[in-house]
Amino acid sequence: MQVSVEKTSELSIKMTVQVPETVVQGKIAERLKTLARQVKIDGFRPGKVPQQVVNKMYGDRVRGEVAGDLIQSTYYDAIRDQALKPAGQPHIHELDESEGFRYIAEFEVYPEISLTGIDQLDIKRPVATVEESDVDVMIEKLRDQKKTWAEVERAAQEKDRITIEFSGISEGKNFTEGTVKDFPVEIGAKQMIPGFEDNLTGLKKGESKTFSLTFPEQYSKQELAGKPAEFEIEVLKVEAPQLPVLDEEFIKGYGTQDGVLETFRADVKANMQRELEQALHAKLKNTVLGAIYENVKFAVPNVLIEEEIENLMKPYLESAKRQKLKREDVNLPKDVFKSEAERRVALGLILGEIIHIQALKVDEAKVRSTIEDMAKSYEQPEAFVNWYYSDKSRLTGVQQMVLEDQTIDWLLSKAKITDETMSFSDIMDKSHN
Repeated sequence: MQVSVEKTSELSIKMTVQVPETVVQGKIAERLKTLARQVKIDGFRPGKVPQQVVNKMYGDRVRGEVAGDLIQSTYYDAIRDQALKPAGQPHIHELDESEGFRYIAEFEVYPEISLTGIDQLDIKRPVATVEESDVDVMIEKLRDQKKTWAEVERAAQEKDRITIEFSGISEGKNFTEGTVKDFPVEIGAKQMIPGFEDNLTGLKKGESKTFSLTFPEQYSKQELAGKPAEFEIEVLKVEAPQLPVLDEEFIKGYGTQDGVLETFRADVKANMQRELEQALHAKLKNTVLGAIYENVKFAVPNVLIEEEIENLMKPYLESAKRQKLKREDVNLPKDVFKSEAERRVALGLILGEIIHIQALKVDEAKVRSTIEDMAKSYEQPEAFVNWYYSDKSRLTGVQQMVLEDQTIDWLLSKAKITDETMSFSDIMDKSHN
């Protein structure tokens, strides 16, 4: 076997492999000989078919099979001998056979990654606490979740719920399929396109209004994205929110069994503290990942970026499928996902290189404690833990997550860290964006 390697770009390889014709003919003859003992052809007894008849009938097919087998075996031998690390499946071209069997394999290889300076990162670590004022805000949010509505005769204002009939026309076409009836809108909830809810403020029951808006460029319905539209509405009723009293019944409804306000505040604060710790951990992790992405630069294989783009698109395509939409009907250009896909692939390669160089091994005790923490929110925690450990693929997912966290911990142990004090709301609002 002869192998020649040509580098066509920073990561692209063109590898030509040639196998001597004597080797090819030997494998073909061996397979045809075996076939002669097995085939059944009219006019001949089993196992007595002349070899030349078998050769004539099956020669081309067998050569194709031998070629496929040779490509598979010699390709892996060649990349091993040439110390190449393909980043994806090769694109194979078979060439003419005038000088024996030859083919070209084109593929991308994994990049060389330099970790110079990776142990000298400057990291800002977010620090925050849950204040009593934060608990007050959270309790008001909980009250808001249980609010009821009472009809009022005044004009609609922020936080009111206004029920309307409306129709919309864009470029001469009615896109609401007539009039939408009994449609409730909570002013300020931002459930409608920008500007729509603003036009409802100040209207009373029985009043009508016509106004023009432009749909956002990234609107979900492609035929309306970025298009101007005229809306015509009529107000059916205006309702004001009624918040529940912070009494024993309300408190017990959120799981504080003694119904006492002080206990309820303590429970709410404890939940907020758990959420804050998770958010702080996630923010710190993202800060570290951002730092290594900026500090470690290398070419990322396009084949891996394409694979990650497909992964990022999958939830959107599955959602479209549930709505009986075809892929080509979905406004989902690949370019939208490219930068995020490249970032994810690059970070995966960097973390993998750190794990390899530092010989990091997954801490099974941390895996266990992680699964046990996840199980706390379930009625039968032990059954949840057993469920995870009963399936290797589920367990592998947690192991990979824990090993990634261990790698982040290693980076933090080497970094220069400066604490950055932030408020509870700043941390939580940004973690939800």
